[in-house]
Amino acid sequence: MTTPRTDQPVQPPTFTSYVQARGAVLLRAARSLTANPSDAEDLLQTALTKTYLAWERIEDHRAVDGYVRRALINTRTSLWRKRRVDEFAVEELPEPDPLPGPDPGEQQAIRDAMWRAVVKLPARQRAMVVLRYYEDLSEASTAEVLGVSVGTVKSAVSRALAKLREDEELADVARPATPVGMVAAA
Repeated sequence: MTTPRTDQPVQPPTFTSYVQARGAVLLRAARSLTANPSDAEDLLQTALTKTYLAWERIEDHRAVDGYVRRALINTRTSLWRKRRVDEFAVEELPEPDPLPGPDPGEQQAIRDAMWRAVVKLPARQRAMVVLRYYEDLSEASTAEVLGVSVGTVKSAVSRALAKLREDEELADVARPATPVGMVAAA
């Protein structure tokens, strides 16, 4: 026994019902095209906007997924091309030339000579110079650490700096780059 067929025309889905039914699948497709989930959502929205504008012209609504996927790919390609245009070759680099700075080799030679000169100082003066200029302590802090008065620190450091200014090796190394008095204070 056969049942009679009634040929009722099948209603195509509305755009809203299509998006509600297929939205998650389409979002996965968009995410496969971009690394950023937010960019994928924007890409899908753009492709769905294009699909909405063409909804009445689509004859076979069973092929809408393919239409939307093609819109996703075309939109992504278009965005990619637009971003690539921002870069172009030029003859001159836009970065400015680096400013000439002190030679690191000369600076290291000065530091080494300075340390050799500091090591030649008597132990008490050396301790005060190290605390004041290498450890960057104040005169009061240096006096407190060494258990002496602030006046003692001032006079001992003054004598130590005078000896450093007289050091011939330090003067020879430091003369081309900076004045000796500046090096001794560093």
